[in-house]
Amino acid sequence: MMSTITCFGEILWDVLPTSKQPGGAPMNVAADLRNFGLNAQLISRVGSDDLGRELLSFLEQKAIPLDLVQVGQTHLTGVAKANVSDANEVTYKIVQPVAWDYISLEPGLIEAVKQSELFVYGSLVARSPQSHETLLALLAVSRRKVFDVNLRAPHYDQKTVEELLRQADIVKLNENELAELSQWFQGPTAIEPAMQSLRERFKLEALCVTLGEKGAILLNADGFFRQAGFSVEVADTIGSGDAFLAAFLYKMLQNESPREMLRFACLTGAYVATRQGATPAFSEELINEFTHK
Repeated sequence: MMSTITCFGEILWDVLPTSKQPGGAPMNVAADLRNFGLNAQLISRVGSDDLGRELLSFLEQKAIPLDLVQVGQTHLTGVAKANVSDANEVTYKIVQPVAWDYISLEPGLIEAVKQSELFVYGSLVARSPQSHETLLALLAVSRRKVFDVNLRAPHYDQKTVEELLRQADIVKLNENELAELSQWFQGPTAIEPAMQSLRERFKLEALCVTLGEKGAILLNADGFFRQAGFSVEVADTIGSGDAFLAAFLYKMLQNESPREMLRFACLTGAYVATRQGATPAFSEELINEFTHK
């Protein structure tokens, strides 16, 4: 039977200076997993407004099932105002409170997560008590948990991030996030010792750190694995980290070697950086052909 992967968290519109596009890391990861033919689903919430309806229709286009996406009457659909003055480091002003701050533990969610091979979550959705509580209830029943740290100031605090790390089996974060976490725990500053310290502290199966154009490093029970970055012409980096994670999980579920997981993940992230927007369509064949260019 095909693996089911459930992504939990924010779905929103990234509002750019000239346009808006669907976003939210969990939604991006689900869309990218679907590109690889995996059975990915999303637990989130939109408002019963035009922006919410447009997001639902976008999910349909991406073949993401709508049955776990709640529609609330009280709060507006999420919006993040993107500042793209630096193409390599997009920053966001994320509006609060919005619909995805109120994801409730509706009937069927527990069962959906219990039946999923992987449960993917981030830290942003834990900014509000309601969604945070729902997340903890689902983490309690999930089989294998993937924490995409994704720190977005000012929407996180050390206590919550630690709690989410304690729940995780696999953690993905970028080098700046690793440095911040390491500082919290008075850990080492060099990347590899910092990774080792974090993996031991939270008893993680695997820890993956992305290094932007410099590639990525993975640490698991077999030690460290490194992958250099692929040199590409960047259109924008929106969604690159999410594509990296989706590709990494795809290869992990195929029991590929750590080196192949990292190579393919870095290549997919690089491909998405050459395209406008967070969720361009692609396939495994397209990504592998991209290597040869």
